[in-house]
Amino acid sequence: MDVFNVGPRRRFQLVLIKPSHYGDDGYVIRWWRSMVPSNSLASIYGIAADSAAREALGVDVDIDIVAIDEFNTRVDIPKLLRKFANNKNFGLVALVGVQSNQYPRALDIARQFRNANIAVAIGGFHVSGCLSMLDGKAVGLDACRELGVSIFAGEAEGRFDMLLQDAAGDRLQPIYNYLKDLPGIEQTPAPLLPLVNVKRTLGLSTSFDAGRGCPYQCSFCTIINVQGRKSRFRSPDDIESIVRTNWAQGISRFFITDDNFARNKNWEAVLDRLIWLRETQSIPLGLLVQVDTLCHKIPNFIEKCKRAGVTRVFIGLENINPDNLLAAKKRQNKITEYRKMLLAWKDQGIMTLAGYILGFPGDTVESIRKDIAILKRELPLDIVEFFCLTPLPGSEDHQLLWKSGIAMDPDLNSYDLEHVCTAHSRMSISEWAGIYNEAWSIYYSPDHMEVLLRRAAATGIRMSSLVKLLYQFSTMHLLEGVHPLQSGIFRLRHPDERRPGLPLENPLFFWIRLGRDLIRKTWFTLSMLTRLSVVAVRISYDPKRLEYADEAMTRVTDEDEHNLDLLNQTSSAKDAVAHQKKVFELTRGTA
Repeated sequence: MDVFNVGPRRRFQLVLIKPSHYGDDGYVIRWWRSMVPSNSLASIYGIAADSAAREALGVDVDIDIVAIDEFNTRVDIPKLLRKFANNKNFGLVALVGVQSNQYPRALDIARQFRNANIAVAIGGFHVSGCLSMLDGKAVGLDACRELGVSIFAGEAEGRFDMLLQDAAGDRLQPIYNYLKDLPGIEQTPAPLLPLVNVKRTLGLSTSFDAGRGCPYQCSFCTIINVQGRKSRFRSPDDIESIVRTNWAQGISRFFITDDNFARNKNWEAVLDRLIWLRETQSIPLGLLVQVDTLCHKIPNFIEKCKRAGVTRVFIGLENINPDNLLAAKKRQNKITEYRKMLLAWKDQGIMTLAGYILGFPGDTVESIRKDIAILKRELPLDIVEFFCLTPLPGSEDHQLLWKSGIAMDPDLNSYDLEHVCTAHSRMSISEWAGIYNEAWSIYYSPDHMEVLLRRAAATGIRMSSLVKLLYQFSTMHLLEGVHPLQSGIFRLRHPDERRPGLPLENPLFFWIRLGRDLIRKTWFTLSMLTRLSVVAVRISYDPKRLEYADEAMTRVTDEDEHNLDLLNQTSSAKDAVAHQKKVFELTRGTA
């Protein structure tokens, strides 16, 4: 036998696609530069790259990996079909991190590849959440089976080799269900995206998870039913490896996607390692983390976040009405701590972003207007992100409605947290949608944006960063009809990206309209940024800028704080104050 007579190496085509979803105009939401990096895509790419490096399909098979985030990259299906055809359809299309609102678009992509007899698998929170909480068929899972799309539920660490091998051997299973066998994530392949992908996001930023799972029981959340309530963590060594691998590409800005980094048992060791990398190794880290409303009570947590490079923190504030918080099982949120917590972040010059949900059972149009006024006046928040309470498949809220047969919007494309998907006991659908639209203009009024800039100047927050966020959050809903977190720079469209079933536009008229819209929106963007920048510069040169104070920025005693409207607007708010006072007296008495 001639041992040197080796046959040609085969090339397995692995195409990873993070789908977008359809906008209200029926076109895929896609940007020249998107705002938020996809952690799901980074996680699967890192795992896939590790499989390729280990030659998981054998020494005679190379794995060619293409990663596409549809929020910033067009899925050119004809081009991809040619790529597969040139390799005898030897490969796999993996639709990764698919959320419920992205599921219709994911199926439309999958259908075109399946028509060409190319293997397709789908994973993410929609399929995993439905299998975790429902009957295995709802909501829309049979569509995958009919197309011959393999469903992957759970997490891919330790399982991806088998998926690739099954695809290469033409034996993909209809379903891979690992929801009851969640893997540890320590010393697993690090989330990673190639630089070419990262360059398509704003600020050259990427993401990683330092931990998964959440111990809380919020009824609107899908994470606890997919990633579990038992938390799993990466080690400080893992985190250092992630940072160094990305820094080798020139990337030092990260979104740490843990649902609640403050409850990561390794938080201090991780922050200490990041501090060392930043202060000793001179890696200019810029971090965004997500935390709860009680994180300020953890000794040294906020101070070490600052030293590690945290510049922005997202807080799941959710609501200021204790009855609404209890209805959602958000028992960990204590409104009596909101102001202290926010001022603690302000003390470190760290920008606060808060999620606020509209549509809890106790909400009315008037109560929401009143609550937003209180937010503006009494809480030193920077950015508020409004959402509609949405029964996401995979959540307890959805499961209860589904089991009770209560009507929900049948179009999963609407489950994006900005469309009303079910009825409310105290608001009509039009009232609910109306107050959601109005909330953005109430909070981001010109007067209040100036207040936010004055607060930033007084507390050392970088003004240019806040200007950009104020533009994004004050205009995207009005200008583009999308939530700011789904936004980016320059909305792009293509005639073949319109949702199936909607009429196709005349190509000439389409491109003329697109060009006209681009000019109009660019002019609006420049005008808005100019106005905000002029205000920011004027404030920056104000010699008294550091002396600025208002009600939200004023430090008060516990007794004074109980006079805030925040703590007196409802009987449950007053009960929360009374409970806090009783706990204080009891603990003081036993100290």
